[in-house]
Amino acid sequence: MERIEAIVSGRVQMVMYRDFAQRKARGLKLVGEVQNLPNGTVRVIAEGERKDLERYIGKLRRGPLLADVSGVEVSWKDATGMYEKFSITYA
Repeated sequence: MERIEAIVSGRVQMVMYRDFAQRKARGLKLVGEVQNLPNGTVRVIAEGERKDLERYIGKLRRGPLLADVSGVEVSWKDATGMYEKFSITYA
């Protein structure tokens, strides 16, 4: 099990990006969270098998129909096991 921490930039707020990220993560059986940040980016933390995380990163780069993703910065780490499901975090 591995973990990614990603910062997604572009037009990614107010375009259903968090819902998209949650649905795609759950479809791949990933756990973690997605959250809008005050600077207009979206933070994604996901844990699961590497092959599923790699597929997920590809989906994050495309985003939902109304989004315009300009970048996805990904950091790979060891999974912590602190998540039981994938959820949207509201700040």
